[in-house]
Amino acid sequence: MAPKKKSAGKGRAAAKRKLAEEFPPGEVLTDTAKRAWKLGPPVGQGGFGLIYLADENSERPVGADTRYVIKVEPSDNGPLFSELKFYMRAAKPDMIHRWMKTHKLKTLGVPRYWGSGLHERGGKRYRFMVIDRLGIDLQKKFEECGKRFPRKLVLQLGLRLLDILEYIHDHEYVHADIKASNLMLSHSDPNQVYLVDYGLAYRYAPENVLKEYKEDPKRCHDGTIEFTSIDAHKGASASRRGDLEIMSYCMVQWLCGRLPWEDKLQDPLYVRDSKIRSQDNIIEFMSKCFSPQEKFIEEVKSLGYQDEPAYEKLRSILQAGLKATQAKDDGKLDFTPVNAAVSHPAQVNVDTLTLFTQHNTTQRNSPYLLTEVNGVRKLPKKTPRQRKAPSAGNQSDAKSRRVAMSTQMSPGHTMKSRSRTKKTIS
Repeated sequence: MAPKKKSAGKGRAAAKRKLAEEFPPGEVLTDTAKRAWKLGPPVGQGGFGLIYLADENSERPVGADTRYVIKVEPSDNGPLFSELKFYMRAAKPDMIHRWMKTHKLKTLGVPRYWGSGLHERGGKRYRFMVIDRLGIDLQKKFEECGKRFPRKLVLQLGLRLLDILEYIHDHEYVHADIKASNLMLSHSDPNQVYLVDYGLAYRYAPENVLKEYKEDPKRCHDGTIEFTSIDAHKGASASRRGDLEIMSYCMVQWLCGRLPWEDKLQDPLYVRDSKIRSQDNIIEFMSKCFSPQEKFIEEVKSLGYQDEPAYEKLRSILQAGLKATQAKDDGKLDFTPVNAAVSHPAQVNVDTLTLFTQHNTTQRNSPYLLTEVNGVRKLPKKTPRQRKAPSAGNQSDAKSRRVAMSTQMSPGHTMKSRSRTKKTIS
């Protein structure tokens, strides 16, 4: 799996980071609680760190049945430090256990945090973190299924994600980078799904004080470009509604095979405008992939920046989708490829692409084109050029896109996110 581009951060080129050297099996790392962890072989690699099998120190080598992995990177790198803050505040085993008991959940797809610390070797310092060992990521399963997931599976994954997002949102964080490669099956149970990679996780409500909506042109398009929320495209910080919007794009891709804007991912403004058009044609868009009665995206669109999502209502929408297909969430995830004879993916993709690649001017009353102040949307003022030429046509639209890109984007800024970690750690 090729690594994605590193976040440029405030319009600057990504800082050059040190690569982690590989430790030999048997190396012992001691966390801040004085627990000793013995490393096994590396089982995953990102741009700046490695993932090792690990176990509490013992006389025997780390076995294939271990329940833990350790992420290691040079101490002056940033991605693991950002991720560690989330795990320490929101993913301790007792916190997850209490939530599951209170909400009567059998599983919750948040990896548990077991420890962390600093390690010195050869005069160099490394940061490490111990978490649950997981299995294969859903991107590999998606590709194995011919880039189409069955409708039942998509709805089940949506229900699992809602449980996860409700938990992390309740603990003051949003994920901001939901996608198949950041969803992993349990190492021991193929019917459990975990959301991983919290390097972009954002604390949207520190001490229960909500962050206000503020657009920063230097932060536009942060995240993984095909799934980035419209707020993030406009430079606003991640939010709960943004997580749900990203989730909805994932579900559409899993069911339809691809998203309408995947043909021009190198053009972030084209991607943003395509997403805005999709929000302005939700009923038609959803009818291509789900069924007309499923109002998931409409419910997400209705949210203000600071609003708390109605998680139970969103669950009922997905459960209604299961019922409409005479299915139910039986707890089993079936990754059997979709029968092409039943539903031809090419036709669905053509219809969807036709709908959203038209270069018509987006309606001015679109809620995603409105200026938002403290969660309240307001119509933008028309410029003199807009008053004189409200229908500038395709050439003007293309020119404005090029000008905007030149002012907003710097080299290496197209897709702002940290390096992708190779996820297979079985």
